[in-house]
Amino acid sequence: MNTQENKIIGELVAQDYRTASIFKKYGIDFCCQGNRTINEACKKKKIDSQKVLEEIDMLTQTSTESSIDYLSWPLDLITDYIEKKHHRYVAEKTNEIIPFLDKVCKVHGAHNPELFEISQHFKSSAQELAKHMKKEELLLFPFIRKMEKATQENNSLESPLFGTVLNPINKMMLEHSSEGERFLKIQELTNNYTPPPHACNTYKVTFALLKEFEEDLHLHIHLENNILFPRAIKLEQELNHVSTY
Repeated sequence: MNTQENKIIGELVAQDYRTASIFKKYGIDFCCQGNRTINEACKKKKIDSQKVLEEIDMLTQTSTESSIDYLSWPLDLITDYIEKKHHRYVAEKTNEIIPFLDKVCKVHGAHNPELFEISQHFKSSAQELAKHMKKEELLLFPFIRKMEKATQENNSLESPLFGTVLNPINKMMLEHSSEGERFLKIQELTNNYTPPPHACNTYKVTFALLKEFEEDLHLHIHLENNILFPRAIKLEQELNHVSTY
C-alpha cells in the first residue's frame, strides 16, 4: 500500500478519470493541487488513506471500457477538444448563469446577502477565464499544435516568442489555481450548492448550474494540468534534444 500512497494524484486521475469521483467524495483537489501524493492529501484532510486506496483499488479492478483514454490522444486533438468542449462550455454557461444570479440577488438578496458575494465571485471568475482561454487559444495551443505537427513530419521547430512552452504553462497553472480557490469560496458560500428550504425554482436551478460549472472546470483544468501540459513540456524537450532525466 505504501507504493500506492506515494502515487501522484494527478497522474492517477490521468490514467483513469473515474478515480476523480473518489477524490471528489473526500474533498481532495485532483486538478489544481493534483501534484500531491495520496498520502500527503489525506494527511492534510485528516482522512484514512487506506480507505481511499481500497476504494481506488476496487474501482480500477473493474472494466474501464467507458473511460476516455486521453493519454492516447495526440496533443493537437486534446487542444481541439478542450477548446470545442470546455472553452465553449464556459462561454455558453457564463451567459446563462449570470442572469440567474442577478435575478436571485434581486429577489432573495435581502434575506440571503451571501448571494451578492457568490455573484461577484462568479462574475470575476468568468472575466478571468475569458482572458485565460483567449491566451491559450491565441498563443499556447497553436504552439503545441506546431510541436505535434513537427513531430509527425519529423521537422525542426523555431523557438516561440515566449522562449519555452514552460513560460505560458506556468502562467496558466497559476491562473488555474486562482480559479480553483475562487470556486472553493463559492462552494462554501452555497453550502456545497445546497439551496435553503425557502429557495424558489430559480434559486435551485442557479445553484445546480454553479455546481455543474465547477465540475466541468475541474475536468477542464485536469486535462490541462495533468495531461496536456506535462506532455507538451516533454515534447518540447524531445524536439530540442534535451534529456528529460
